Amino acid sequence: MRLSLASHCLGPLRRPSLIVLTALGLAAVGIGATAQAQTARKPSPYENARPLRPDEIEARKAEDAKRGGPAFLGQIRTQAAFQQLARVYNPGTPLEIPHVLFVIDRKHADRIYYIDTPRYTLHETFARERRLLPGADKATLIAQYKDPQRRLLFGTLSWQRDLPGYTYEFWEGDRLTPELLALTGDRLRATFYAPLRFKANSTMHEQTAQGAGLDFVTQEALLREQTFLPLNTGHAIGRLRIVASLDGTHDLAPTDILVLDEVPVALPPVAGLVTQRPSTLLSHVNLLAKGWRIPNAYVRDGVAALRQYDGQWVELDVLSNGYQVRPVAKPETPATPPPKAAGLPLPKPDLTVKALKPLTGMATRDSRHCGVKAANLGALKSSLAPLASVPDGFCIPFAQYAAFMQQLHVPERIAALEKRPDFASDANVRRSELAALRQDIIQAQPDPALAAAWRERWQQQLHGRGVFVRSSSNSEDLPGFSGAGLYTTVPNVTQADALPKAVLTVWASIYNFEAYEARRAAGIGQDGVVMAVLVQQAAASDSSGVMITRDPFDPSRRYVTYLSAKRGLGIKVVEGKRQAEQLMYSSWSKAVQVLSRSAEDTQLVADKAGGVREVPIEGSRQVLNDALVARLAAVGSQIKLRLGNVDQDIEWAVQGDKILILQSRPYVDGSK
Repeated sequence: MRLSLASHCLGPLRRPSLIVLTALGLAAVGIGATAQAQTARKPSPYENARPLRPDEIEARKAEDAKRGGPAFLGQIRTQAAFQQLARVYNPGTPLEIPHVLFVIDRKHADRIYYIDTPRYTLHETFARERRLLPGADKATLIAQYKDPQRRLLFGTLSWQRDLPGYTYEFWEGDRLTPELLALTGDRLRATFYAPLRFKANSTMHEQTAQGAGLDFVTQEALLREQTFLPLNTGHAIGRLRIVASLDGTHDLAPTDILVLDEVPVALPPVAGLVTQRPSTLLSHVNLLAKGWRIPNAYVRDGVAALRQYDGQWVELDVLSNGYQVRPVAKPETPATPPPKAAGLPLPKPDLTVKALKPLTGMATRDSRHCGVKAANLGALKSSLAPLASVPDGFCIPFAQYAAFMQQLHVPERIAALEKRPDFASDANVRRSELAALRQDIIQAQPDPALAAAWRERWQQQLHGRGVFVRSSSNSEDLPGFSGAGLYTTVPNVTQADALPKAVLTVWASIYNFEAYEARRAAGIGQDGVVMAVLVQQAAASDSSGVMITRDPFDPSRRYVTYLSAKRGLGIKVVEGKRQAEQLMYSSWSKAVQVLSRSAEDTQLVADKAGGVREVPIEGSRQVLNDALVARLAAVGSQIKLRLGNVDQDIEWAVQGDKILILQSRPYVDGSK
């Protein structure tokens, strides 16, 4: 069985419904751009522009003679004429995208050229060969995208099977004016045989179309028709299981391929994942899938599509343009493989530092006693102004956790459990024993002087305001193992007496079942794991989300920032249960592309009495405007630079006009 992607705009999320070809290769503005589009894609459509050499012109003429047929047409009056000129991506598949490049020459009575697109892969190649570009310099080419008085218009005409119908479109960064857009529509309608609609590939294009009074279709609208989304490509063999809810399912095995209604909040290691509601690429579960390198996909009506395989052993392939499920014989190896003998080495904790550490003054080297999460935030706190700020807080170091666990004899208890055959072989036994251990930790009483010190620091440094009590272990935010969502955060603690219990809850979350199983699967020794706690001032955010400092669909596009956002507190974004607002921002084109608007009807806000509450969303579903997107992208670039120039997965919030940074971890790419 195979179901394929119908998507568009900037990487395997969308179909290449905009294909604007220029001097340096493809500036494909469509998620789901095909492999050939991705390999040809360059920073901008006019980078390194140069004239054709005489030998290149002769080679082009020879190719033209070999191909036969006209190099261009001045009109297309039949479907056959369109097909004659069209280049087709993914021919013979549901992803088939026929498209024709066109050039409008304003200098010669707005003459239109429908180009033989397989012959001329770039607009510029055609324009220079036909001597339509008056100059050979780069500036002349750039002007064809930015100058309102430009001579040439470079666009693409595509067949959209999801509409169905034809659309015309431009490179995302093209500085179109309403007049140029209206001219394009007039010339196309006068020379093309079928109705057409303008496809806006950026918010800037949407505004231009509105100014021109044009009806248009958006990338978001086409994405809504998408029946498949490859959240993480990969291959797996396992037992396919359709599961209504994980809450009541305690017999999951690492070899299970799950088919779920929606993304779960937490998940133990499994072999693969299919959900039938769209989610965000940056949900905790998908970040875990990337770290585990397992296939993960959204498939509309996936339960119905895969019901015939329920309970069977199958082979699952999630590709950038579709997925395949094939029945296989059950392997002879045990259903539950043993944990890895050795895996990712953990940073060795420094247990000599016992004092509480304020974020102010911390550096990345402080991860030795406070974990990467707290150390990174401390390093950023002093270096991001005025672009953004980090809410104040303090760290309870590893040493205090280790001493408390020794008092409770937890290391000996874990060592004894791991010697038991039933604990090693039965996930249900591990779940039950770990739950009992967590309960014992939470119900224990910390040293009164220690708890008093926490409360005193909270009162003096943070003025007794609401805080989030967060994990910062040595087994999260690491290259190759993000640990996203494995440990517990206690939100909006407002009462002094609740602070010690919140700290113990975070400490106990080292033994969350999903966390233990993830470390076990990765070969991480349980005896080397320690937990610091970050007590951080709560941010009453208007909106919040996550961003990646490069295109997560195409690693070569490091000038693109991907953002996922929702109203209110960011818990809903990282849970990923309903689709977030998803955007792309290019630092080269300065364009914002909308992949989806938020599907949330409610938002989370801090409750004055402590904790959080859910309230209805009123007004527009739009979360971020273009100016804020550009500011967030600039902050992301600065964070990447400050943290070793490694691409980052960043949690942020917006409060009024202020950007707040709540976390930054290395981005884990499952393809590596």
